[in-house]
Amino acid sequence: MNDGSNTQRDQASGVNQARVRDHNERLVLTLIQRRGALTGSEIARRAGLSPQTVSVILRGLEGEGFIRKGKPQKGRVGKPGVPMTLSADGVLSVGLKIGRRSAELTLMDFLGRMRLSMQVTYRAPMPETVFGFLEEGLARINDSLTEKQRGRILGIGIAAPFELWNWYDSLGARQEDMEVWRHLSFAERIARFSDLPVHVENDATAACRAEHVFGIGPTLGDFAYFFVGSFIGGGIVLNGSVYQGPGGNAGAFGSLPMATGAGGQTQLIDLASIYLLEARLAAAGQDTAQLWTLPQDWSAFEPLVTAWIEDSARAIAQAVVAVSAVIDFADFVIDGAIPAATRSALVAAIRAHLETADLRGITLPRLHEGQVGLNARAIGAAAVPIYSQFLLNSHVAWS
Repeated sequence: MNDGSNTQRDQASGVNQARVRDHNERLVLTLIQRRGALTGSEIARRAGLSPQTVSVILRGLEGEGFIRKGKPQKGRVGKPGVPMTLSADGVLSVGLKIGRRSAELTLMDFLGRMRLSMQVTYRAPMPETVFGFLEEGLARINDSLTEKQRGRILGIGIAAPFELWNWYDSLGARQEDMEVWRHLSFAERIARFSDLPVHVENDATAACRAEHVFGIGPTLGDFAYFFVGSFIGGGIVLNGSVYQGPGGNAGAFGSLPMATGAGGQTQLIDLASIYLLEARLAAAGQDTAQLWTLPQDWSAFEPLVTAWIEDSARAIAQAVVAVSAVIDFADFVIDGAIPAATRSALVAAIRAHLETADLRGITLPRLHEGQVGLNARAIGAAAVPIYSQFLLNSHVAWS
């Protein structure tokens, strides 16, 4: 699939008025984004920049509307410090998640808040459905904003599965129908109705980015991440940043080889994905549409959900051991497009399997529930244009 990422276009054209920031500006903005409101002196200390340099940067960023003053910090010796915070309307970004059974569109502001969210479900992700949904959604987003706010939209981030066309069998779709994705350029297709820059990222990597920035990630060091969607995937955080790999597909845990009970071999994706639960429900005559619609409620599917959790937990525990043998992660985060109660039960079951696993040479890692949940892929997608122009995806002065 040719993503056609349009990251080199003139950033002053069309509705995109923000230029790419230089390193020190990105550093200052990233510190504020990660740490919250900070005074100039605190920023200078953490960033290793001179107070004069920071003062100039802050004045410029405030003048452009990207940051704003907070309330002065009283009760200290000397002149009260004035903390600076990100301005919610300073930057806006659109995120599109293309899933196997549904697509989600979100508008996110500079604080990581979802301003608007919408969803469409389908039997198979065909381009006319997905891009028609995007075009209609962008029109709805534009209608909800002022002219000034529309000028603050940086671009469209797209979270899409790796080689979507290869999963026709599990989707129940025809191979010839899915082949259209192989040579499709996202940027060229979207340019028919929008001049916003387009950025494409693996869907599980995007979910990992959302967890790293807006979820439990800021409280952890390096960690491995599993996202249980239609197909399970994952991501890696190394040295304080989301590691994508040279092909943009690092942390593709769904492709981990797994032994089967019959002495054969398969992949994790075929042992711990929601499409397997969907198949069980269909075989039992249940309506599978509720798996993909909001609000999520799987209570009607017991005991099939309980059996799926047990099978998935057994396989994910094996994957955790395998990943730990390669990189000594102290923490693993488990999230997914599943109800919170199901996620809690899944994590508890994985812990139980790890307690009886063969861990010779491996330190038992800590397991954590993800905090972002169902919207992680769309939120992570919306974060990509923001990181592209304003923030640093690196470990800088977080202490």
